[in-house]
Amino acid sequence: MQSTARGRLARQALLVSVLAMIVDVGVSLYQGCALNTWPQVVTMLVVIGADLWLAGPARLSGLVAVTHGLVRILSMVAVGPPAQGNTAGLMIAGYRAGAWQRGWSAWLSVIATMACVGLSRILVFGVGASWPLLILTMVENGLLPWLVGHYTTTRRDYLTELEQRAEQERRDAKEAVAKAVAEERGAIARDLHDVIAHHVSAINVHAGAARLIMAGDQHSAELGESVTAVESSARSAMVELRHLLDLLHGDRADGARQPGLDNIDELFDGVRAAGLHASLITTGRPRDLPESLDIALYRIAQEMLTNALRHGDGTSVAMHLDYGESSLVLSASNPMPSDARVSDGPHRGLAGIANRAGMFKGVASSGPAADGTWRTAVVFPL
Repeated sequence: MQSTARGRLARQALLVSVLAMIVDVGVSLYQGCALNTWPQVVTMLVVIGADLWLAGPARLSGLVAVTHGLVRILSMVAVGPPAQGNTAGLMIAGYRAGAWQRGWSAWLSVIATMACVGLSRILVFGVGASWPLLILTMVENGLLPWLVGHYTTTRRDYLTELEQRAEQERRDAKEAVAKAVAEERGAIARDLHDVIAHHVSAINVHAGAARLIMAGDQHSAELGESVTAVESSARSAMVELRHLLDLLHGDRADGARQPGLDNIDELFDGVRAAGLHASLITTGRPRDLPESLDIALYRIAQEMLTNALRHGDGTSVAMHLDYGESSLVLSASNPMPSDARVSDGPHRGLAGIANRAGMFKGVASSGPAADGTWRTAVVFPL
């Protein structure tokens, strides 16, 4: 892309130089340069060469401007007024010098160009010529083009600086937001660790102690199984909590992954240990899913089983995973208690299911069915 832009600039510079040459030659011929003497021919050739030099390297722009000033002297002396030879080339050369030159070389080029313009007029009209008109001519043909070129470059540099400053401010703002998010996530992780991890660990310890105490009591076998299930659930909760804390801290280890549909049997083992008859039916042709969608399906299934355990009648829950041609449907239904009432309060679990589904352009639905069960379903487009 950089070479393409350089080539485009070179072509434009050549076009400008050719047009300046055409204008200068045409004006000179129109104003009386008949090319019938060798000084006129030589002068015209020099004007053509100086105009074509406008397409030269930018680093030579100061030398090109001084050259055009000397050509002005030659054309005024050899051809005389009103023909001025290289007016277009002189102004373009002054503009390029102001745009590209910096420091002492820039000031030297503009002073030399103005001096050449003034000297050309003095040589033709004499020392006694009108001094105000002399100064105005020097400013018009020497100083003004240089100032316009210098202003244009300075303005472009200023705009570039503003763009760079704005880009830096955007980067700083983005980094500040990322830092604030990281700090907030760290605070949430610390709260989770200090509050939830403490209580879950206590549940695990007490459940283990109760299991050991009841190990020799044959009459408490069923109670021992329940306590063992509590202990196992507490351990699983601690493992998942550690995974979530690692994600919040942003230090997820290589190879570590969150549970997905491959781990869904562990969810059913947990609710079955709590006394709930749980079944899973999978239909369709299973396929590989993106990791993020796989994790979301696991969490949705986890929430569905939790809702059945907490709000159902405690007897059963049936889950159905259907791999369709263009969609994937995960649904669960469980009997509702005879005195169940649909709460008007916030349904955070159902809202969480809907949010997870929405992240993948899925649709979630839930509510009582005609057969007296509560049904929750999510549909993901594939």
